[in-house]
Amino acid sequence: MSQFDVLCIGNAIVDIIARCDEAFLADNEIIKGAMNLIDAERAELLYSRMGPAIESSGGSAGNTAAGIAGFGSRSAYFGKVAEDQLGKIFSHDIRAQGVHFATRPLESTPPTARSMIFVTPDGERSMNTYLGACVELGPDDIEADVVAGAKVTYFEGYLWDPPRAKDAIRLCADIGHKHGREMSMTLSDPFCVGRYREEFLELMRSGTIDIVFANSDEAKSLYETDNFEHAVSQLRKDCKLAAITRSEHGSVIVRGDERVDIDAIDIDEVVDTTGAGDLYAAGFLHGYANGKPLETCGKLGSLAAGLVIQQIGPRLQLSLAEAGRKAGLI
Repeated sequence: MSQFDVLCIGNAIVDIIARCDEAFLADNEIIKGAMNLIDAERAELLYSRMGPAIESSGGSAGNTAAGIAGFGSRSAYFGKVAEDQLGKIFSHDIRAQGVHFATRPLESTPPTARSMIFVTPDGERSMNTYLGACVELGPDDIEADVVAGAKVTYFEGYLWDPPRAKDAIRLCADIGHKHGREMSMTLSDPFCVGRYREEFLELMRSGTIDIVFANSDEAKSLYETDNFEHAVSQLRKDCKLAAITRSEHGSVIVRGDERVDIDAIDIDEVVDTTGAGDLYAAGFLHGYANGKPLETCGKLGSLAAGLVIQQIGPRLQLSLAEAGRKAGLI
């Protein structure tokens, strides 16, 4: 019997989210819509220029872990923080979401990671991330019993930036597959795909990864094409199961010869797209780990993504489990 439905592994980051206008991005040379890696000095500079902000435990996989717990599934998380104030904020916050988190914190430098997320009036988010303690996540941080007891282990493509994390992920794949579990990843960002295209493809084609999440831009970047359907057809060949999100156009799920097209839910207003893909993965994996059909998994993902983009930040103020029941999906 499994101990957890889903184990998520990622960069343990405190999200600091603030609104800004387009001019702010231009004045500070921030690439809109991307995750920009920055050093400690630039992190301090941007923080000093931010307006009023919301702080919470974040990072892509952290958002997914919290979402999975919010749906009522058993969720666990691996990620590295430091023994500092932001590390304590992260640890308390993610555990308060109902997520198992027991990764040992660093007792020295570098400090806990933080991401300054600037949200423009169109709801697009531009992330500026100082990885800090994240780069220290390695094989020693892997709780083998948690991996062996999780139906699915899910990690973010951003983990391919800190080198020791790659070894940790491959160790998880070995443990998980030996116990009949599945491995899943999100491609995270078109720029991330550009940095690690061949490695990501090798993970999929070798069977190290069973399930892939991507948005349309990431999928097209992976195969260096402008044709969405071509990217979908290639994903169908390269991995066992893939879910590709398309913003207001919903999502496409492929598994072998099977294809399921999912509509986006109706929303009142796009407020902030932070966490949309993360919450889609949360809804999908909640359904998948509980044996739901692919259509239901996709609809749960679409529901969670649609709800989170109507508020500031990736932590929903309402119950995902209740929303799922009202939609007839749980």
